[in-house]
Amino acid sequence: MSEVENILQHSKNLQVLYVEDNKEARESTLGIFKQFFKDVIVAEDGEDGLDKFTSHKVDLVISDINMPKLNGLEMVEEIKKTQESIPVLILSAHNEMEYFIDSIKLGVDGYLLKPIDISQLLDVLSKVTSKLKFTQEAQQSASILQQYKEITDKSSIVSIIDTNAVITYVNDAFCELCEYSKDELIGNNYHNIVKYKQPDDIHKDIWNTIQIKKDIWHGVLKFISRNGKTHYLQTTIKPILDTDNNIIELIALRYDITHIMNPKTQLDDVLKSTKDPLLVYLKLEDYLVLEELYDNTTVEQIQDKISSCINAHLLEECIFNRCYQLGNGEYALVGSNKRYLEDKESFLSNIKAFQESIKDSTIEANSISYDISIMMSLALEGPQVLESAKLGIQELLKNKHDFIISSNFAQLKHEQAEKNMEVISMVKKAIETCKIVSYFQPIVNNQTKQIEKYESLVRLINEEGDVLSPYFFLDVCKRGKYYSQVTAIVLEHSFHALKHTDIDISINLSALDIEKDSTREVLFNLLDEHQDYTKNIVFELLEDESVKDFETIKIFIHDVKKMGVKIAIDDFGSGYSNFERLLHYQPDILKIDGALVKNIETNAYSRSVVKTIVAFAEEQNIKTVAEYVENEEIFIILKELGVNYSQGYYFGKPLPIEAL
Repeated sequence: MSEVENILQHSKNLQVLYVEDNKEARESTLGIFKQFFKDVIVAEDGEDGLDKFTSHKVDLVISDINMPKLNGLEMVEEIKKTQESIPVLILSAHNEMEYFIDSIKLGVDGYLLKPIDISQLLDVLSKVTSKLKFTQEAQQSASILQQYKEITDKSSIVSIIDTNAVITYVNDAFCELCEYSKDELIGNNYHNIVKYKQPDDIHKDIWNTIQIKKDIWHGVLKFISRNGKTHYLQTTIKPILDTDNNIIELIALRYDITHIMNPKTQLDDVLKSTKDPLLVYLKLEDYLVLEELYDNTTVEQIQDKISSCINAHLLEECIFNRCYQLGNGEYALVGSNKRYLEDKESFLSNIKAFQESIKDSTIEANSISYDISIMMSLALEGPQVLESAKLGIQELLKNKHDFIISSNFAQLKHEQAEKNMEVISMVKKAIETCKIVSYFQPIVNNQTKQIEKYESLVRLINEEGDVLSPYFFLDVCKRGKYYSQVTAIVLEHSFHALKHTDIDISINLSALDIEKDSTREVLFNLLDEHQDYTKNIVFELLEDESVKDFETIKIFIHDVKKMGVKIAIDDFGSGYSNFERLLHYQPDILKIDGALVKNIETNAYSRSVVKTIVAFAEEQNIKTVAEYVENEEIFIILKELGVNYSQGYYFGKPLPIEAL
């Protein structure tokens, strides 16, 4: 088939909207178009073209530029709002070159010079028909994908990748397995996110089967989730082929068989069947490092040998008769709590001696010597014993200790969860009844003792009328769904306060606030609405080690400073403060951490640190504010050290705007 025949084969199926205001040009060109297209809908100007596009099914738009009522580019812009992917060709005369940049921005697919040249038309149509063909193929693929989804989503863990290993689809079960959201997975490279632990020969077998043989691969894979959890997956990978036997994508179906592959189910059964169980939960301190350093076979051998080592060192006095190897570097010992309750001191002495004997051991696996370092969590409390023991391990990891008695940890966690729910409920009611309010605390100039700033501070008024500080609700609120609403309310109050004073208002922002798209949108909308007051706004950035996106924060700071907003670093001098962050943030103000200020009368170290901060700030032309100024003695010391501003109960408590 010739190139022309190939083009006509596709173009003859197209319905075209042709827009031209010049009657003579329209009639001469129409005859050419009728030879190439199934049907040509003619419009005499941009407005007419827009109406006919709305009322007809159109596959391709061909339009002149200069027309009355609505020019061609304006018409195309309106069309693209309703059907962004519609192919567009622009008819142009040589004197219309100034329009080309605008047409490129609109995403037109080609240009035809007047009068129409057949060879040029064929060339442009070749590109357009190819694009339409690809679009149709994509729609067909989407239809196939939907059928896959309907069949498999209910029973399998599903993912689909394209030939470049880019993830194109995952179901909810896959997200739950790997502990990523769909937004974090879709569009990213599968191998950069999804981690398997297999010997190289298994990987070679998989790719040989699906890429070279283009056949189905079936087997068991060891999968590591985002947080280091190990899963064993019965996996089937199928290459999806086009009519030319080319791979267009790979679909993988999995079933989690972890419970079959390890003795966790046995442990659950033993705990349920043992009256008054005592559980000792063990975990390798450096298990994640172990997995990073060695292949799956070596790690499994090390874990097996550690299990044997634990069994070999079991003491009769400790009432355990076997070790349950649970995977992920975790082990469990189960017995009755009777011996422990009879003589706690003796039992704990024996169990700690057992732990030390394990730590003194070295094992050999695949020519590797491994010194065992193990943490131990001991719990006894009936049906919640396993949960408590695991919570104990989490506590050991957090505090870098190696032994803990974790009885009742689960109960305490559940009690805390109930308290958290009460706080969340209180916050919800406060939002609904407009009881999230802003209080304002004065900040005074140390030289004049005049108020030059206010800090906006969130408060919650409960049903009893008590005014609660953030200590009682904000941390819990951050883990719930109402934090953004609370933030938006505080921002609204703070910006409103600008209209009632001619001095600065400081507003606290956390990394969580700035990293969240919706909160940034609220902030910039408020800044736009209050452009006359931006010079009186200070954003206090709360230091936080959990910052995930420094680049977004740096861009935010740059953008708001251009609008006249000043930037302060809160709680500077302790915690996560560092001078590298100052380099990125370029703050106007440093708020000295209250822990340094409150002890400055008696603590020489605090005084020295504050003195250093002030010297640095003066050299960088940065103002300093001291918090927790509670009495005149502290104020005098701060003034002598050169601190510019003070804030604290000595000068005024936080009060509602009406009281100020």
